Amino acid sequence: MNQYLGIFAVILASLLWGTTGTAATFAPSLSPLFIGSFAMGIGGILQCGLAIYNIKQNHSLLTAHSRFLIVGALAVAIYPLAFYSSMRLSGVTIGTIVSIGSAPILSAMIEYISRDFQVTKQWVIGALLGIIGMTMLAFSENASTTIEYNYVGLGILLGLIAGFTYALYSWSARQLMLKGIDSKAAMGATFGCGGLLLIPVMLITGTTFFAAWNNIAVGCYMALIPMFLGYLCYGYGLSKISASLATTISLLEPAVATILAILIVGEDLSLIGLGGILLIFICLVMVISSSLNKKSI
Repeated sequence: MNQYLGIFAVILASLLWGTTGTAATFAPSLSPLFIGSFAMGIGGILQCGLAIYNIKQNHSLLTAHSRFLIVGALAVAIYPLAFYSSMRLSGVTIGTIVSIGSAPILSAMIEYISRDFQVTKQWVIGALLGIIGMTMLAFSENASTTIEYNYVGLGILLGLIAGFTYALYSWSARQLMLKGIDSKAAMGATFGCGGLLLIPVMLITGTTFFAAWNNIAVGCYMALIPMFLGYLCYGYGLSKISASLATTISLLEPAVATILAILIVGEDLSLIGLGGILLIFICLVMVISSSLNKKSI
């Protein structure tokens, strides 16, 4: 039952994260670096504040396993900078596909190396279908003409860095929980420390934040709903399921983002894109059922 609740919590987090791209379109004057650092930074600090009692209760364990906390905090700080820069340089679709699509594989590699992950045929097939689905979503849009081709390579590289850091902070937070640390304490400490590291970036890149009310509204929404509330759900999910399963479920995020872009922003979806969304949902069914009934390769 707890595993089902964990899966549901990560699905809910992915739904909330999927709104960020559409929300950002309402504040075009904000730097992508500021949006990323403000949303993740403020959201992380709020999460830390909410969990301050739990952090105090688990202080000795956090100190004893500080290496996981340090790794997680650094990954939290790097992730939004790499992710939003990737979208700026290579386009929203390609940046999201590479960042989110690479995370499950990288997460599985990290867990496999640390002997926390048991590969199954069903998981491999499901993950491949999800990645193919995301690739189909990428090619379903004809936005490439608006991208400066010379920077696509750098954007993809930053997307891979974002995917790796996403997988890394998920794994490190999960490791803290496996050491007996309360999930609120593990997530609050990890994201709180990462949020503090992002404050200088906010100050440097946020000169236009107060220039318009829509900037403030978008910034507050991103920090409070997708990041603060979303990562509360994600943290709860990580306490019940593996990081590799959690990051695979988050493949739902770009599918949600695409659907919202069609409904709200007015973008079109081709048959290829529709097929990509269908493959992502098949992926979710396969990896979730695989985690509930594991048979090693």
